[in-house]
Amino acid sequence: MWFKREQRNRRLSRGHVLDVKLRSEKVRATRIRLALVAISVPAVTIFGLYLLSRAGDWALDRFVYENAEFAIQRVEVQTDGVIAPDQLRSWSGVKPGANLIALDLASVKHNLEFWPVIDSVSVERVLPRTLKIRVTERKPIAQIKMTRVDGANGFMISIFQLDAAGVVMRPLDPRLWDVPLAQMKDGGVPVIRGGNLAQQLQLGHRVTLPEARAALQLISAFGRSPMAGLVDLRSVDVSAPGVVVVTTGQGGEITFGLQNVEQQLRRWREIYDLGRRNNKAIASVDL
Repeated sequence: MWFKREQRNRRLSRGHVLDVKLRSEKVRATRIRLALVAISVPAVTIFGLYLLSRAGDWALDRFVYENAEFAIQRVEVQTDGVIAPDQLRSWSGVKPGANLIALDLASVKHNLEFWPVIDSVSVERVLPRTLKIRVTERKPIAQIKMTRVDGANGFMISIFQLDAAGVVMRPLDPRLWDVPLAQMKDGGVPVIRGGNLAQQLQLGHRVTLPEARAALQLISAFGRSPMAGLVDLRSVDVSAPGVVVVTTGQGGEITFGLQNVEQQLRRWREIYDLGRRNNKAIASVDL
């Protein structure tokens, strides 16, 4: 009896082992299927997104960036200065027929502001075929004349201009002006001379010499001062430290300090009026 019972237990043990193996294989197969699903779902999603992206790019190219309906036909240019609109269009780098939507507005702005004579630029798309460009030019209020040795001609004079902020520019070629030649001023702005200016004359950069900055402030303030229209500013000497010396078209020599320019201009008017009442003209005065 004991022997038979032992045989029966062995058969049950083998059946149990077989059952465990079958269940393990099912679990392994299930895990593999789940792993394949876990891998395939993101892959299919990524591939689908890629196809959508390529389809979107194709649609943009086909219906927007390559669409002749958005080809630029007109470039409107407005400026507050004297540069001819055709010249500004040339500097902008915008090609006729270029796609208005694909156009890089920041690049157009950079192309124009590269020129020191231009202060700021705004660019605007007007669908479907117009580009608007608005330009603010720098207004020269003073000039600097530098003499340098030229091997062929002996000496050559280079002229630079400064706006109220002290930005260095080259005089604009008269051929680029949008006004008749007869109306052009022949550099009729005061000359700043003296001092260590040569090392600071970098196009598009500002002069930092305190006396030169004070000279620019003086020239700017003069036009709205009590002396405007009574005398002409011909030159401003900035060679002496702490002061600027103005030479007028009437032969006067006026010394200014670097601070409180408006107050010194009012004092100049008082002295000027006093001289006129006594039939005198100012030869020199230190304000």
